[in-house]
Amino acid sequence: MLRLLKIQELLEAEVLTNTIDLDMTISAVKASDLMSDVLTDCESGSLLLTGLTNAQSVRTAIVVDVATIVFVRGKRPPVETVKLAEESKIPLLLTKLSMFDACGVLYSQNTIKRKAE
Repeated sequence: MLRLLKIQELLEAEVLTNTIDLDMTISAVKASDLMSDVLTDCESGSLLLTGLTNAQSVRTAIVVDVATIVFVRGKRPPVETVKLAEESKIPLLLTKLSMFDACGVLYSQNTIKRKAE
């Protein structure tokens, strides 16, 4: 488990939303650009790594109770997406790292739960 502040530091991520609890503990990560995969295989309270920056990523996060979303590859979401996340109290961060590299950084910490396939 890692605190969101540590994840932000590790991913060198920019905070995009005003309402964010950096003391929040994250115990699982889901990395996907396919929201159908997130809907079927994401634990409540997970951190979502995605390159999908439209409002659908936030709507999906609401349905599966994702704790926070980190946009990868430096992809900045539109204002509408940020507004919806703030209204839904879902923190958004942005990292310039690729999804592969962001997963690797978090995996290297060996404290985030990994689902056995």
